Amino acid sequence: MKAFDELLAHRRVTEALSSVAERLSWDQETVMPRGATEQRAEEMAAMESVLHERRTDPRIGEWLDRAEPQDDEDARIIELIGRDFSRASKIPARLATELARITSLGQGIWASARANEAPEEFLPTLNEILTLKREEASALADGATGATELYDALLDDYEPDTKSADIAAIFDRMRPRLVALREEILGADHQPAALTGAFSHDAQFRLARTCATAFGYDWSRGRMDLAVHPFSSGRWQDSRITTRVVEAEPFNCIYSTIHEVGHSCYELGIDSDYAFTPLGRGVSMGVHESQSRMFENQMGRSRAFTEWLYHRLVEIFGPLSTPDATAFYETVNRVAPGYIRTEADEVQYNLHIMLRFDLERDLIAGRLDTDDLTEAWNTRFQKDFGLAVDRPSNGVLQDVHWSVGLFGYFPTYTLGNVYAGCLNRAMRAEVPDLDAGLTRGDATAGTEWLRENVQRHGALLPPRALVEQATGEPISEVPLLDYLERKFGEIYRL
Repeated sequence: MKAFDELLAHRRVTEALSSVAERLSWDQETVMPRGATEQRAEEMAAMESVLHERRTDPRIGEWLDRAEPQDDEDARIIELIGRDFSRASKIPARLATELARITSLGQGIWASARANEAPEEFLPTLNEILTLKREEASALADGATGATELYDALLDDYEPDTKSADIAAIFDRMRPRLVALREEILGADHQPAALTGAFSHDAQFRLARTCATAFGYDWSRGRMDLAVHPFSSGRWQDSRITTRVVEAEPFNCIYSTIHEVGHSCYELGIDSDYAFTPLGRGVSMGVHESQSRMFENQMGRSRAFTEWLYHRLVEIFGPLSTPDATAFYETVNRVAPGYIRTEADEVQYNLHIMLRFDLERDLIAGRLDTDDLTEAWNTRFQKDFGLAVDRPSNGVLQDVHWSVGLFGYFPTYTLGNVYAGCLNRAMRAEVPDLDAGLTRGDATAGTEWLRENVQRHGALLPPRALVEQATGEPISEVPLLDYLERKFGEIYRL
């Protein structure tokens, strides 16, 4: 066991340092002074230099050769460390450090360009990031230069053992049913009204905390702050969430919060024995998104939970523009053309992802230059959604992902929705009293089922195996599409 113990001890320190680096990123996006951007970029580069050296330490290879697993957990730990060592060893230290520096700078430049509605302020930096990501992809793909190989090498960081061709095939099967459902909805005689009114910043923030508590967020191991683009950060005993507030749009704050609570509850729900090991984190971003999307949509936008939420809004803000809980449920789930992915209804959300998936594949492949990205985005958006993009913050500048180098991340949102469709069907079959709790603002029955069947396992099982174990069925997009057609067919009287 000596080699395995030494391997685990080395990884424990690496995981702790990685957590510190993640906290630096959280600080940058929440409370860091704006003038500290360049200093933070150097700090992040220094941290990445140390981490890369640890991840590529030659002793890891020696320990891996000698380590003998005693059980399935040990075997999985050895497998994951071996995978990480192989990938990290392919990336030059210079490249890893420079990526950390430029993406730390890029996040601040993106935020400023977004506020100024000025993509020209950000696109040169994006081009630098893209050049480095192509180099990284080539290194990971063992020097391959084909478009598919490069993109798949990056995708593997977020959804291991998944290929872009597989995701494209899922998208191709989903798109016709989603587009047909959207057309039926937009042409329906019954159209729910939008929520109107003024909803104060402080009251929204307090209500968001109440919603987080309803979904089981552990405030002793977390906190909530404001960010330009909501995210969650951390694991083990410290997983934090962020949200944003728009005074005319309370659903933005409420559902961003519930979504991020889903991410944090996943990390906080992992077996504590896995802390500081490769098992002590979400196994993939697709599985992560399945948790946040189930919190946000299948539970958070359900008729049962919105009934409770309706009464909370009335208590806080007085009478609403929607007359009762039934109308409010329809308003929460209203399907309407819109620009922003994070605010999109369940029917159109995946169409937003498909747009980004195609564009970033073209960027990585060199078929699309950053100078042409704004026009390409606007043209595709007009084609897919029938809307002319009115300003960059509603278009190419709306998402933070590319500014921090997350190429290959976007398709995991839809893959997460597919996983969520499968998990929701299983959860509903096994938790018949779920809605009774949600009507009281108590999601415990659902969150405990997810913790037991998904979250506590961390990275013990590969993504697809984990979901299939939880549901007892092969993964398919059909449960998600059936759920959407049933739910929105009822709302829109189709």
